[in-house]
Amino acid sequence: MTDSNVQRKRVLVLGGTVYLSREIARLAAERGHEVTVAARGTSGAAPEGVEFVRIDRAEAGGVDALRGREFDAVFDVARLPGLVGPVLDALAEGAGHWSFVSSISAYARHDVVSDELHEPTAPDSVDPALERYGASKVACENLVRERLGDRALVSRPGLIVGPGDPNDRLGYWPLRLAEGGEVLAPGDPERPVQWIDVADYAAWLLDAAEAGLSGTFDVIGEPVGMGAFLEGIADALAGAGIIAERPSLTWVEQEFVSKHGVNHWAGPQSLGLWVPSPEYDGFGARPSAPAVAAGLRLSPLADTIKRWWEANTEAPQLIAGITREKEGAVLGAWHDRTRRFAVPQAEA
Repeated sequence: MTDSNVQRKRVLVLGGTVYLSREIARLAAERGHEVTVAARGTSGAAPEGVEFVRIDRAEAGGVDALRGREFDAVFDVARLPGLVGPVLDALAEGAGHWSFVSSISAYARHDVVSDELHEPTAPDSVDPALERYGASKVACENLVRERLGDRALVSRPGLIVGPGDPNDRLGYWPLRLAEGGEVLAPGDPERPVQWIDVADYAAWLLDAAEAGLSGTFDVIGEPVGMGAFLEGIADALAGAGIIAERPSLTWVEQEFVSKHGVNHWAGPQSLGLWVPSPEYDGFGARPSAPAVAAGLRLSPLADTIKRWWEANTEAPQLIAGITREKEGAVLGAWHDRTRRFAVPQAEA
């Protein structure tokens, strides 16, 4: 969908100044589309070469600047249905295709792979509570489908990684592995993890809009074990000449890691992509085949790491990860424990 035969489209990106939405806008402009970015403009700058329209979905009449305009493709990453409704009222009739970015958090169960969804919030809800995130996304999905029908594409990504990630859930690992030495690795090395590269996701969304794809898809890479993930990062760093000696991974039981004040998933004192097992075993094992069959092209992990490294390592400012002091304390306590409970070898 990226060759010169693709018809130039009028593209609207609701947001367009941060991470995924900004990558969609940037890539759409690169492909030669006529791109409009609509946002409050407080979180970041729009890419070069696009039109910026200031809106505020939380205010009465806050999207009037878009009312009556027509677009061939609209992209929305909103999380609150009360903020999705106003843009649908203003734009749905004049939209050729509408792509809503949901989340695999829309699924009610994560211990297994299940298609059961959360009960949606009220369609006018603006409750920002994180515990309502999945239910809010379901309500947003329903609104988009009701108004757009077969012009709607709903995609549910898992963890989106790459340059610009505001949560830094990937970034800790290449930086830490590049330092070398003994590295704390949490939980079971066979526990599945999944991710989607932001560049791959944005490209697929644009391909899908150009082709008029509709329906609902999980958008995620193939699951791999946490051990294979970390070894793959080390391989990428070695292949790029960033490290000469491989780090040593020490796998520590998840309960022990948690007990010593290391958080899972995201935020300060956390280890990215680590979530509890078995409560989240299904979270890292969603099916990728349908989206791949619909044109999703997945970058090798080495390419994802290379892009992240080139964009971030000059001045990394991670909000996630653990300090070397914390890591050393946990590893020291783990080694003390294993020595204390080691079974002496039987005498010959």
